[in-house]
Amino acid sequence: MTTRKILDRDHGDETRRISGPARVRLLLALPAAAGAAAALAACSSAGAASSSPAAASSSSSSSPAAAAASTVKTAQIGGATVLTSSKGFTLYSFAPDTPTTSKCNGTCAANWPPVKGPVTAAGVTGTFGTIKRSDGSAQATFDGHPLYTFVGDTAPGQATGNGLNAAGGVWHEITTSASTAPAPAGGSTPGSGGGGY
Repeated sequence: MTTRKILDRDHGDETRRISGPARVRLLLALPAAAGAAAALAACSSAGAASSSPAAASSSSSSSPAAAAASTVKTAQIGGATVLTSSKGFTLYSFAPDTPTTSKCNGTCAANWPPVKGPVTAAGVTGTFGTIKRSDGSAQATFDGHPLYTFVGDTAPGQATGNGLNAAGGVWHEITTSASTAPAPAGGSTPGSGGGGY
């Protein structure tokens, strides 16, 4: 039985048991209220629009380049045929990664969202696979390169991350031959290393 303390002006503090229909209503109302609160919170956060670029890049769901669907495709970007997400956002590799391990976690992964795997692409020569990330999620790979998008690419067809030396290594767009595309002139710093492994 549920008890609650009731302040009665005439008789002081008094503890009274809730029973019968009132108890049933209370027991049914609590889960319903909790469910309504959870639904309201989910709806308000999913539909919230961000007005600042920094806030937009902090959540993977608010950035258009945040994640690729289950298919990827190719596009001509800057004279190279590169892999893109299904929405046309350039896919990148990170030089410090290995064929089995992503070295991009935390803040790095917030700026370079891992492509959730597995993925496929019609007409692309190469091998698609997955690796297990440190958080247990599956990340797509292409010819042994873990795949990422870049929050700095704000529209399809951009490759603003190509050649950047950030988060401890150089980023390269993935060409369909699985080689890393050359960095744009002046795009990387001296001594930034080659294009992967």
